[in-house]
Amino acid sequence: MQNTLESRSENTSSVSQPGLSLPMQNQIHELAKTLPPPRKQNTACDACRTRKVKCNKLPGQEKHCLSKNYPCTHFVQQATSEKKRGSANVRRPRNLSNTGSRYNPVGSELTSDRPIRASSSTSPQSSKLTLPSDSSVSPPPSSYPSSPYGSSQFLHQQSVHQPISVQATTPQLLAQLFAPPDNHHSNGLLRVPQSPYSDWGDVAVKLQEEAFRAEFALDLVEVFFQIVHLRLPLLNPSLFRLRLNLEGRPQQSSLKPLHPALVATVLAWGAKFSEHPLLVADRRRPSGQSHLAKALVDRARDLAESMKVHRIPNADNVVIALLIEPLQNQNPDDPNGFHGFWLSSAIRNLLDLGINHKAVMANIQDADARGTMIFAWWMACLADAYHAVYYRRKPMLDDDDYDIDFYTADPVMQEAVETQISTPSPREQLEFLGYYRAAHALARIARQIARQLWRPATDSDGMNADVVVGFIAALSDWRDKYLLKVGVPSNFEADWDFVSVVSACASDATYQVMWVLLFNALDDFGIREINEVVRSGSPPDAVPNGQYELAKRKVADEALHSALRIAGLAGVLTTNGYLRLDSAVMHVSCIQAGTLLARLGRPEVSNCIAALEQYGAAYEEIGEHAVEIKRIYASASSGDFDFNHMASVAPKSNGTVVDSDHAMNIDPTSDNDSSRHSAPHDSFSLSIYGR
Repeated sequence: MQNTLESRSENTSSVSQPGLSLPMQNQIHELAKTLPPPRKQNTACDACRTRKVKCNKLPGQEKHCLSKNYPCTHFVQQATSEKKRGSANVRRPRNLSNTGSRYNPVGSELTSDRPIRASSSTSPQSSKLTLPSDSSVSPPPSSYPSSPYGSSQFLHQQSVHQPISVQATTPQLLAQLFAPPDNHHSNGLLRVPQSPYSDWGDVAVKLQEEAFRAEFALDLVEVFFQIVHLRLPLLNPSLFRLRLNLEGRPQQSSLKPLHPALVATVLAWGAKFSEHPLLVADRRRPSGQSHLAKALVDRARDLAESMKVHRIPNADNVVIALLIEPLQNQNPDDPNGFHGFWLSSAIRNLLDLGINHKAVMANIQDADARGTMIFAWWMACLADAYHAVYYRRKPMLDDDDYDIDFYTADPVMQEAVETQISTPSPREQLEFLGYYRAAHALARIARQIARQLWRPATDSDGMNADVVVGFIAALSDWRDKYLLKVGVPSNFEADWDFVSVVSACASDATYQVMWVLLFNALDDFGIREINEVVRSGSPPDAVPNGQYELAKRKVADEALHSALRIAGLAGVLTTNGYLRLDSAVMHVSCIQAGTLLARLGRPEVSNCIAALEQYGAAYEEIGEHAVEIKRIYASASSGDFDFNHMASVAPKSNGTVVDSDHAMNIDPTSDNDSSRHSAPHDSFSLSIYGR
């Protein structure tokens, strides 16, 4: 028997590949291993099928649909299978055509593995959020248990993915934005009825009611204008409220409806800071984070993508992109984030619109529209420069890419007239105080530093000594010219409103952090002239490093003073709860200053840690930096200092700290209705570590 089996095996191997030698067979076998697997039919879930992506799981990653917070349902596949089983007993007529077509000449039925396409009525701008509208793909009603909460889970999930067009009414938009979370599942095998909103807290079930959705949306809009608009005045509050149209009633033809992605972005911003009972209940979890607020951020971003906000240049899309950028995750290493994407999209749209040309701006007749576009350019230009130097990236804009004095925007009189407020708008306040001009001057320095830090030659060779000296001179000149005007004064005894406080602290900290960034760059790259001598193998005394060490010590001293100054400002803002209301403006300064103080073993780092923990209420990822800074400080406190090229000048002792207590009475209610969401504003002492 064994001989028989062996002879059969030999015969099989000899005829399996006729005419091919054994080495050739092995090569073909190895080649076959590299070929892609056969195509699987009807395996993609509904969301992945619509988006035309693979519904599979890569090692160490989630499935594509789950990573995008889409439901992994297979209702299309189920319906197709039911249809095939129902017609299995019907003998299909032969295809008598000699053309080889896959279609039946009588009836022209498509085969069951045809791709699912969106309905012809679907807007091309909303295809990303669209599921097939064919009723044949709906699951049988008996497949889902009845629920005391109304519609089935599938109907809720399906409503999230209905197309949204520019003509969609606000009630239609709210129904989708506030639809239940996509990751809702029933409880176990018994399929116990459960509220589809249970992941968002006990109060979220009220979002099924249209009246409650409108009331909740109005609260989020008001929070946006009370908190976020003060820092990012890109919208006209009264005109936005007028165009919001929560009732969905027919409006005047002259009143343009709001862009759905703009409404979604404003609501997502409001959810970060609102103290509505629904969000308070949603935050009752160990992390203290609101799942609804996170979902609104993702849905606003997905809606903006589906409506091609990043690709179509117009004024609305510019504003939407600029508001989305600081709204989302602020960690540049987040694999699921889009750090800098929306900022670059806004700049491209602005350039396509020609906003960088003075002649184009002069042709915009409407003063409100012109002021908005000028401010949008200002915000994008400055954010591009600061973003580049913070993360060592190449800035998109150069100094000669524009010829407009964008920091002298026209006053926005429409807002004051409609609301009958005699006080200037936040945009005008910043202009009067000189913040635009000072910020532009600092942004030009930041742009120059960023262009040096991102260069591969700097990474490999180091920074040129003359360039470093030039940066020292430029930052010192800016301090002498602007800091006393736009920074926090040392002996200010007057009432400040919320805008003045946060603007002064942000301007002060933005300047101070430049020294910290320059210190970090020198520590990472070193000075090129010193590096060249060291790499050549010359003895240490051959390095003419006297002037170089002087420049390094100057940067180290300024960086220490700046980090202490930022820690003092952060302590004041944290004490009054202002960083809980900050729209991602001060976080980089707190992180950079805190990290440097922790590396130096300075106890003042506690102010930065507390500031970042308060930031974590709205930006979870920023709070995570506090944990890392604590670890660095613990290591430095034990004597483990981690410095490279700046080790010779880094101060490793607590040194002398100059305390200066200055009373500042701050009134955070700069707008007439912002007190409800403001932090306590009693008189307090400002302890800052300054010169």
